[in-house]
This record gives sequence, C-alpha cells and structure tokens, in this order.
Amino acid sequence: MKKTPVISGYCSIRSGKVVVDGKVLFEASSGSFSDFVAAIYRQFTISYPKFHKMDNLGKLGFLTAELLLKERKISERYSGDQTGVILMNSASSLDTDRRHQETIKNRGEYFPSPAVFVYTLPNVLIGEICIRHKFSGEGNFFVMEKFNPSFTTNYISQLFYSNIVECCITGWVEIDGSNFESVLFLVENNEGTETGIVNFEAAAIESIYNTK
Repeated sequence: MKKTPVISGYCSIRSGKVVVDGKVLFEASSGSFSDFVAAIYRQFTISYPKFHKMDNLGKLGFLTAELLLKERKISERYSGDQTGVILMNSASSLDTDRRHQETIKNRGEYFPSPAVFVYTLPNVLIGEICIRHKFSGEGNFFVMEKFNPSFTTNYISQLFYSNIVECCITGWVEIDGSNFESVLFLVENNEGTETGIVNFEAAAIESIYNTK
C-alpha cells in the first residue's frame, strides 16, 4: 500500500514569536537575535551545553527542532535510521561566512577560528539536530531562492514512497544578519501516527508557512 505522509506538527520561530502547532508559546517584543534565542533556551529549560558553541544558524534550527519534537516521543515509534532531516534556505551559511571572512581578510592579523570555520557549511545544522536526537536517516540541505512547497512535498514524499524514511523533519531555516526565520514540519507515515494535522501537500505547508 502506498504510504501517505502527514504533517503531525510544526514549529516556527520568527517575528519575535515561537509558535507550535498554531499556538504562540513565547513572545519577545525587542532585543537582538542572541538575546532572543537565549531567552527561548531559558524559557523552555533546555539543557544542552553544546548549544552555546553553535553559530546563529545552528542555534535557530536547533531550537526550532527541539520545540517541534518536545514531548512527541518519536524515538518510541521510529528508529534513528528511519528518521530524516531535510532543510533548506536561501543564504546558506552566509551569516557565519562573513564572520569567517573577517578572520582571514587581513594577512597581517590572520586569526582564523576553527570554531567559526566548521559552521561555514549549512549542513552542519543537520548534524547538530541528528546528534541531539540520534537520527541517522536521510539528510540533505538545499539552497534555493525562496521556500518552495512543491519541491519540498515532492522530494520528501518520494522518500516515504521509496521506504527511505518513516519520519522526517523538514522546512526552512534562514538567518542573514538581523533577519531570521525558521519554520519546521514534522512529517510522518500516516500508519505511524494518530495525530496528523493534515496531509503533507504543497498547499498545506504553504498555508502554514504563510501564517505569521
């Protein structure tokens, strides 16, 4: 029987708000990105010391995945190799690339930091999420001009139909300077969950993405 993936949850962090499944769980009226994510980390009593070493893209995506998966216990329904992480954005790791460039542009004051350089690849974010949640399934990071619901649903649905994944975290994680936005969806095989919000279709994820 052909498996039908469904959206069983979603989380967005943008415009000073944390929204999970349509409910605003946290809101900050002002402050820098660093202050905002630090406040989220404290508010939800997250304990993961490595978080403080991540770059901004890593922190944004990590927190979105953390709150998306909080209390859902997907590890009880799927093994790590059944769970994929497919993410995308338009700026790649540009926010960190600029920081790295600052450390190497002056040959007289050349001080490249390995701690910065390691994050000049956007798929490091996928690694951070996978390490935290012990996922070992399909992982890909796509760079595109803007969020593309049709590409997202077509690509990930094929992973389900080909039995490559039974569960997948997917969506858009973007930070470029002071502009940031993260919207992640939890997609599951309809046989594995009884809490599906809606079928995993382009119109559905576009509607959720555009609800701000």
